[in-house]
Amino acid sequence: MIKVGLREFRTDMDKYVKKASKEEVVVYKHSKPLFRLATFNEEPWEEVIDFTKIRKGGVSIEELLARL
Repeated sequence: MIKVGLREFRTDMDKYVKKASKEEVVVYKHSKPLFRLATFNEEPWEEVIDFTKIRKGGVSIEELLARL
């Protein structure tokens, strides 16, 4: 885990974003953790329905809402 202050993070943001692909980066403000950067180890989304299987190009949001 890499710990970095907010000011330094702002200055070298690209550097820490690249490092976050390999290990967690925790950003601190006034000695308190503010947020962390980390990569997803697994796919974060679960497919519920594929609207392109209903109609090529998908279904419009208006049509979907009208049917609810």
